[in-house]
Amino acid sequence: MQRDPSTPLGMTRNRALVIFFCFTLAIVSSAFAQSDDAFANANQAFAQGHFKEAISSYEALIRDGQWSANIFYDLGNAYFRTGDFGRAILNYERALALDRHHPEATANLQISRDEAHALELQPSWPERYLQFASVNQYSITAAVAFWIAAFCLVALIFTPRRSATMIGILLVMLLVFVGTTFAIWQLERGSNGAALAIVTGKDIQARLATADTANAVLALPPGSEIKVLSTRGDWIYAALPNNLRGWIPSKNAQQVRL
Repeated sequence: MQRDPSTPLGMTRNRALVIFFCFTLAIVSSAFAQSDDAFANANQAFAQGHFKEAISSYEALIRDGQWSANIFYDLGNAYFRTGDFGRAILNYERALALDRHHPEATANLQISRDEAHALELQPSWPERYLQFASVNQYSITAAVAFWIAAFCLVALIFTPRRSATMIGILLVMLLVFVGTTFAIWQLERGSNGAALAIVTGKDIQARLATADTANAVLALPPGSEIKVLSTRGDWIYAALPNNLRGWIPSKNAQQVRL
């Protein structure tokens, strides 16, 4: 196919770009429309009392990468209605990991814990004082402090006259950077950090060794919090509530962060 010599080459390229953009937009719009339909169908199944069907639909959305605090919250509600408090608590925790200011998830998490008599990990004293901000907020603060400190350092190197104000700002920003980095490290390794997992099985006993016949350390009701320390085959070695440690089968716990 030959190009019409009367049509400028730039115009041909622009038309191709417009067609490509429209085609891509149509695909993306269709995907969003399908996602909205699937979410609406899941909500309808929940409203009609078909909780297992709603669970399947919500989990399909999550497998497709449709993560949001509200989807995890709704999935938690569906599990709660089926009496599966372990997975209800898991999904409320996942909702709060995405949006720590989700009042409904916070309230239902506490109700589920009370129903299941779930055990909680106790935060360390630095963690208790640092929880007024999230890891993301600390990360943003650390990044801003780093670049301000870098700018001040470059200015001091290339400016003949040293400014006391610039030196003061540099020192303050370095302190902020070190402090926020420490806060991130503490929170990521703490009771609500990346290793946090929820017991989803029933009648689970943490044990001294990787065997069902090993001595029990602690009974863990569904929804109890643990912190994964290591894995060995089909077993998880975890920090437990009450400052204990033990092994549990990996199939009986899921980490909050996907």
